[in-house]
Amino acid sequence: MRAIMRVPFIKMHGLGNDFIVLDARHEILPEISEAMARRLADRRTGIGCDQLILLAPSTGSDFRMRIYNHDGSEVGACGNATRAVAMLHGEEATIETGGGVLHVAPFAGGAAVDMGEPRFGWSDIPLAYPMDTLAMPLAWDDLEQPAGVNVGNPHAIFFVPDSRTVDLERLGPQIEHDPVFPERVNVNIATIVDRETIALRVWERGVGETRACGTGACATAIAAMRRGLVEREVEVRLAGGSLRIGWGSDNRITMTGPATESFRGSFEWEDFA
Repeated sequence: MRAIMRVPFIKMHGLGNDFIVLDARHEILPEISEAMARRLADRRTGIGCDQLILLAPSTGSDFRMRIYNHDGSEVGACGNATRAVAMLHGEEATIETGGGVLHVAPFAGGAAVDMGEPRFGWSDIPLAYPMDTLAMPLAWDDLEQPAGVNVGNPHAIFFVPDSRTVDLERLGPQIEHDPVFPERVNVNIATIVDRETIALRVWERGVGETRACGTGACATAIAAMRRGLVEREVEVRLAGGSLRIGWGSDNRITMTGPATESFRGSFEWEDFA
């Protein structure tokens, strides 16, 4: 008879971008495969989430955060998940991620996150060949000349008169999987409301359109600032709510916004392994 290992989880969300959090900082779990992450994320036969988050020990930071998208692929950064994990931890901390070390400061109902410095080099995004990342000479239908920004993961940002009119269900997958983006890309469709406000929709690679994307909000705000469209601190409005994004004189990005714990439960590891 096989041994049954029952594993606790915490379900959380940041502005409707939802996560399964597995806390393995003090109790070692077996390695999570891409297939297992995909099964847990399935909203019909699993627990259901946009991203699966695994917390683990770290040698150089307070702890490590690994991030698996809905399709099972592992990625380097997730701003909304970072705020959720900060709330779960309950005090200031440094978190090791695939996209770099992040500093978090939780408060009642949310957290502020130092997201580090943005990168703009074509090989940093990365792109398949050199080009100007402030206005890339690329187009898909009426979406053209996106900006490219890496904030721990790759983003292409399109500025349009009304983001609500874009057929993101059709164009999102086309752009995400275009060969010009060898590691795929997150697709951001933004409208400048005024000098301090941006309306945003995001197609996340490996997930689809989500109600919010923290790194997408950061990347979009930075692209708009580089183009001189907004001030150095803005409100980014997403379907699930708003985030405050600032770009300091030290070149570091600060993201501030809410996060929420939804519920807790447990599952049998072997049911999804």
